[in-house]
Order: sequence, then C-alpha cells, then structure tokens
Amino acid sequence: MSITPISELNDRARDVFRLVVESYLGTGMPVGSRTISKMASLSLSPASIRNVMQDLEELGLLAAPHTSAGRMPTETGLRLFVDGMMQAAEPSAEERRAIEAGISESGPIEEALSAATATLSGLSACAGIVMVPKREPVLRQFGFVPLNARQALAVLVGQDGSVENRVLDLPEGVSPIALNEAANFMSARFGGLTLRQAGEALTREMEAERHALDNSARDLAARGLAIWSHDADDRPVLIVRGQSHLLDDGAAADLERARQLLEQLEGKQEILDLLRGALAGSATKIFIGSENKLFSLSGSSVIAAPYRGADGRVVGVVGVIGPTRLNYARVIPMVDFTAQTLSRLMR
Repeated sequence: MSITPISELNDRARDVFRLVVESYLGTGMPVGSRTISKMASLSLSPASIRNVMQDLEELGLLAAPHTSAGRMPTETGLRLFVDGMMQAAEPSAEERRAIEAGISESGPIEEALSAATATLSGLSACAGIVMVPKREPVLRQFGFVPLNARQALAVLVGQDGSVENRVLDLPEGVSPIALNEAANFMSARFGGLTLRQAGEALTREMEAERHALDNSARDLAARGLAIWSHDADDRPVLIVRGQSHLLDDGAAADLERARQLLEQLEGKQEILDLLRGALAGSATKIFIGSENKLFSLSGSSVIAAPYRGADGRVVGVVGVIGPTRLNYARVIPMVDFTAQTLSRLMR
C-alpha cells in the first residue's frame, strides 16, 4: 500500500491523527474519540472526531482492532508519523551521561560495545543490539607468564595499547627459558603485523628453516598465534542485551508474538542481514513491523544507526529492537547519540 503524503491531510485530520498516534505510543491501547475530544489542544466534538478517524481508517492510517474499541495506527500510519510528523527530542543530559559512562575507553572494544548495548537497552526499555566490527589487531609485543608446570598466561599487546590475556596449555617439559625465547622471537619478528600476517610469516620461517628456535619454543610461538587467531574468529559479530524488556505487559498478553520475537533474536544471522542494510547509509534507519519480512509475524520495530572507525568508514551498527509502539521521538535520538559516542571511541 502506498503511503498517503502528509500534505494530502487537512489540518483537522493531521491533528486527530497525531493525537491518536501519540496516545497509542504512550499507552499501547487503542484510542477512542471521547479520549481525543478531552484533549485541550483539539476543539472538536466526539462525533466529528469519529468521522475524521473513519476517514483516516479508510486511508489505511488507522485500524480498529475490535468493534467499539477505539483505533490505533497501522504500520503505514506509523511510517507516516515517523517520517513526516514526529518531533524528535534530544537525549536528556542524564541520558547522555549514562551512555557516555557506559562506554569505557580501556579494555577490548567488545566490552565497550557490550556496555553501550546494555545501557541503550535499559534507557529505551527495548532489546539493545550492536554489530561488532571485524578487527585485525596490529601486534606490538608478546609475553608468556608461567602459571604452573602445564599452563602459562599468553599476553598480547596491540599497537593501540590494548592488552589481552589467554591461558595456554603447555606441552610437558617446557622451561621458562623456552617461554622467554618464544616471546622475544614473536615480538621481534611479528611486531607491526596482524595475527593473520604473523601466522603466515611463521609458516614461511618454519618451511624455510630460517628460525633460530628450538622445537619447544617454536611450538609455543605457533600455539600462541593459534589461540589468539581462533579467539578472533569466535568473537561475536552481534551482541544482544536486554531481551527481557521485550516481555512487557503487551507481549505477555500475546505470548505468540513474544515467542516469535525471541526466536528471531536467537537466529542472529537474520538480524545481522538486516543490520548490514544499515551499514550502507550514514543516517539512522527505522524498520517498522512487516516492512521487513523478518518481523512480519512478531510486529517489531528496529532503530539502527551506523558508527565509524578511525578512518571515518562505517564499521558497525548499534540499535534497538522493540514493539512497534515504542517511543520513536525519544529512542531515535538516543540510538543516534550512542552511535556518535561509539564513533568517538573508535578514533
């Protein structure tokens, strides 16, 4: 169905439509003509309002879920409201502080992304989602710290100052000298390379027998690179926080919708495919209900904004998933501010 341009609605229809949508988004309940007539900003009788609401229903902008139960916006109506009528409110100072405080500049970037998603979820009362950028950290230094006879702590320091530790199982009989030799060799040969490049370089060294390491130290170097490379491959590309927010009173009354939505969140590949659609643009994108086939059954909305890396390129997407009746005017700027904050962190 094509969306009726806002310019084709007269002033009376626009006023009634706006009040119906705003009331519905605030309560989640269909809105009756008597409720609208009591609003001080509108001087129309209930009968006049009913006629206007009927006209809006015929245009596909409102719907009556039950006889005499009032009306609610359709997905088409919500799209018209979001694109043409909504007045977005900037995040409050308290909300901005909460978002900035939740995003730390120390530690792995995944921790900052997870914290940002959790904060956004709590503030919006939706599920928070973030697409994690695929990173190849540039290496600076390696180290091995003995823990016991069969384990050591493998330490990787990146060029950006990040430090990551992994517990590494050791072959029997590895000496502290071999640990030190392997660490020195890796730091000297692989500093300035990515993990993939370091792995390729080590393979070439071993094939050409140019290495100055004994077998145990060489094995440690290979194990150290392997544990980080495997970890990088297994890192999540999608982080979801706050799924419990989706089980609100409205969802509890429609358990099938809630079940469908939670299943869709579990099928992360489909969510990723949707978010990749937001990577192409520079602005916040809003997907309402069945506009995207993924949410045609659960009737959910997605608000997603891209964030950028140090070179200014879009590297990921952050956003929320919630019911179609979420507070768009408040949540859209909140998502946009979170994306801007992440972009500053990535620089």
